[in-house]
Amino acid sequence: MNAVAEVRGAVSAAKAAGKTVALVPTMGALHAGHAELIRAAKRHAGFVVVSIFVNPTQFGPHEDFGKYPRTLEADLTLATASGADWIFAPTVAELYPAGFASQVEVPALDRMLCGPRRPGHFRGVCTVVLKLLNIVQPHLAVFGAKDAQQCAVLKRMVRDLDVPVELRIEPTVREADGLALSSRNRYLSTADRSLASRIYQALQTVLHRVAAGKIDVARLQSGLLADLLTIPGAQVDYAEIVDAESLEPVNLLRRPALVAVAIVLGTTRLIDNVTVGG
Repeated sequence: MNAVAEVRGAVSAAKAAGKTVALVPTMGALHAGHAELIRAAKRHAGFVVVSIFVNPTQFGPHEDFGKYPRTLEADLTLATASGADWIFAPTVAELYPAGFASQVEVPALDRMLCGPRRPGHFRGVCTVVLKLLNIVQPHLAVFGAKDAQQCAVLKRMVRDLDVPVELRIEPTVREADGLALSSRNRYLSTADRSLASRIYQALQTVLHRVAAGKIDVARLQSGLLADLLTIPGAQVDYAEIVDAESLEPVNLLRRPALVAVAIVLGTTRLIDNVTVGG
């Protein structure tokens, strides 16, 4: 389960049997959102590999690597019940052996949104995902739309480096009140959890304004920020509307755009997004 050679052997056998192979990369602490990604992978592939690896290279020096939840036994149960055929849960030494020195990055998409706030984060993401793709060599890999910037970065990496894989982006899975599922939601206090649903409400308000014909991005962003600032105790990291593919700023909604926010409630940083326009 933990060795590169083992997962490669299992994948080779699956391909020899004529099966399509899918990869669902995760950092563990699996929840219903991950379960849906695994089920989506199973709908499109006969052999699903789920990786579970808390990747140290995507955490900054003051981020939560040390306390990031590690729930391997529960993860194995959820992944298997959701359709995983193989769990790849490598150690840090397995993926980053002594002397490891290579890095992969997409600087053009690292300059906005979470990039400046989390230096090196997407470099770590690209490096580990490319390693996983090279190890598993799946036909497709499945990710969630909640991590929209990550998806944009990985799409560009795959395109630029001619990686022979299809990336499938599945819709964000939400709680009944709209809060996007995240492994970090468990950090929220009861009070902050009751407020967190207002993030999605603010995003929905943007959708309503666009549906009513509003296309001026500056005004839409201003309204979004104002709505988010009404959440008691919330620290707004960013609230931006950018081109859905390039992540560059836009002035008017003439093509699909990403409405992306990052909010800190208590000590927990939450991200969310919706797509508008086009």
